[in-house]
Amino acid sequence: MANQSSPSSIYCASFNQDNSGFAISSRDSFKIFDSTTGRLCYERAAGAFVIVEMLYSSDLLALVGAGEQASLSPRRLCLFNTTRGSPLKELNFLTSILAVRMNKKRLVVVLVEKTFVYDLNTLVMLDTIDTVPNPKGLCAFSPSLEGCFLAVPASTTKGAVLVYNVIDLQSHSEIDAHRSPLAAIALSLNGMYIATASEQGTLIRVHLVSESTKSYSFRRGTYPSTIYSLSFGPSTQLPDILIATSSSGSIHAFSLMLAINQRSKRSTSFLGSVLPDSVSDALDPAHHHVLQNAVSSGIRSYAVVRKIEKLEGTSSPSQFTSIRATVSVITYSGYFQEYTLSINSKNESLWTLEREYNLYPVISS
Repeated sequence: MANQSSPSSIYCASFNQDNSGFAISSRDSFKIFDSTTGRLCYERAAGAFVIVEMLYSSDLLALVGAGEQASLSPRRLCLFNTTRGSPLKELNFLTSILAVRMNKKRLVVVLVEKTFVYDLNTLVMLDTIDTVPNPKGLCAFSPSLEGCFLAVPASTTKGAVLVYNVIDLQSHSEIDAHRSPLAAIALSLNGMYIATASEQGTLIRVHLVSESTKSYSFRRGTYPSTIYSLSFGPSTQLPDILIATSSSGSIHAFSLMLAINQRSKRSTSFLGSVLPDSVSDALDPAHHHVLQNAVSSGIRSYAVVRKIEKLEGTSSPSQFTSIRATVSVITYSGYFQEYTLSINSKNESLWTLEREYNLYPVISS
């Protein structure tokens, strides 16, 4: 691992909806990269931005300034066309914009106590959601049009999450996930599953969105740690992998398919008969694969699972098969990393660093 102790020059970092590209912003510019090749696809020296949100690999970006220049107010959302190199539309708000999410039909803008839902094509406001104070702009969004959900905190004192159907424009459910307030939320691409972590950061829970109360619990560690990011692997059904990054500098991978198999086996055992599922899952670390010291401790990082390959076994969902996951990581110290995580049928895992490069030369060019 390269030395990542230098001060951060990245204002924001985000992957697009299918993780095929990512965006970063520095004090002077923002840039778009291809995740597979690392190729710089677009750059614009236009000042500092705290939000650069892509719409897949299209020429549409959602930009929010850092406020360091009068023309880049954090209360103004600019929809920007990279082909024309000019703004398409600007939306102004009364308070700072904390998060923006998009898919092919909807635009979601998160403020500290309100969230606005727009039709992306017409920019007509469709709904306003009153929320609890959300100063970090914590949210999750599933881009699938079939299961298009938005998740935001539902409480400031406990880890409750509000799940809202962005297509039908109605509240779907409220899930009580943790005793402590939320620190991270993620929805699977198809909107079927939601993962949450509290400010304690010791347990990560996965709920089936349609049932709200059915959960799997994964123990990240014994000591508290700030969870920086959660990300499901790509899948049309149950994702095979859930990835988390934390302030400890480790990357954590949880095998969801293996957890289900172990639960079904344990249900017939004495332990399974006396312990509730959420407790017994947390006691079993077999599906937890951790890469220690991937990032310097305290450096913010963002990881996604870009690709999953099934290497052997049958196609039966009841049997665990060997898999190989491609995990991409952006650190706020200015590095891009790509790992291969291999998990065989015996649940033995191996992390391999495939490539790593410093984004600083690109940022400061």
